[in-house]
Amino acid sequence: MSLHPLLAVIPARGGSKGLAGKNIRMFAGLPLIAHSIHLARLCPEIDRCIVSTDSEQIAAVAREHGGEVPFIRPAELAQDTTPTWPVLQHALREMEAREGRRFETLLLLDPTSPGRLPEDVTCALEMLEHDPQAVGVIAVSEPHFNPRWTCVEQRDGYMAQSFPSGQTYVRRQDVPRTYRINSLLYLWRRDHVLTQPEHGMYTKPHLMFPVPESRAIHIDEIHDFQIAELMVREGFVTLPWLHQRVGG
Repeated sequence: MSLHPLLAVIPARGGSKGLAGKNIRMFAGLPLIAHSIHLARLCPEIDRCIVSTDSEQIAAVAREHGGEVPFIRPAELAQDTTPTWPVLQHALREMEAREGRRFETLLLLDPTSPGRLPEDVTCALEMLEHDPQAVGVIAVSEPHFNPRWTCVEQRDGYMAQSFPSGQTYVRRQDVPRTYRINSLLYLWRRDHVLTQPEHGMYTKPHLMFPVPESRAIHIDEIHDFQIAELMVREGFVTLPWLHQRVGG
């Protein structure tokens, strides 16, 4: 089954609470949302990339950097409590109606996770193509500590392990590796997006796509922003479109 055409969606709501205006805040020389736009332009596998926003200001910035904003998102899909899933469903239905064609896969590019690379998209597509049972691919990374070994909570006034199964291990090295969903990349088959009431990451078969924790940037607050920018500035994270711009 073909995975094309592939629609990439960059959702960017205007009313961010954690860090006001973060989607268009300057990050490593570009508005934050522009990094996802430039990433998409380096991915030949992406047949169409759009920005879904309720904000005319974000739309203007996106267009200035080559992004497509074919519609303004309805206000009812841009509330503080609005999940991402119905936003993606709306974008997919809207684009299919506008273009009169069916997209086979949907790629979510969260603008607050600028550390993804073109090869991540390539690898995720290859994984999904080779597993017809999987409905999607989710980027994950291995945290610097294993929660099965180190995480605790308070029960009846005393410290207790958050994962009781960890009691069966006597060495950290023996504990099964644990990963976290890092928001870097989400890829789904079209029918899964349109028929499921939610993403179903734990009820439908999804593949895990591991990426280095150093690139698992997710910006919610000013501290996240500053740390991420430092990592890019010091070369711990390399974003290829920045070098292309510098080189002309």
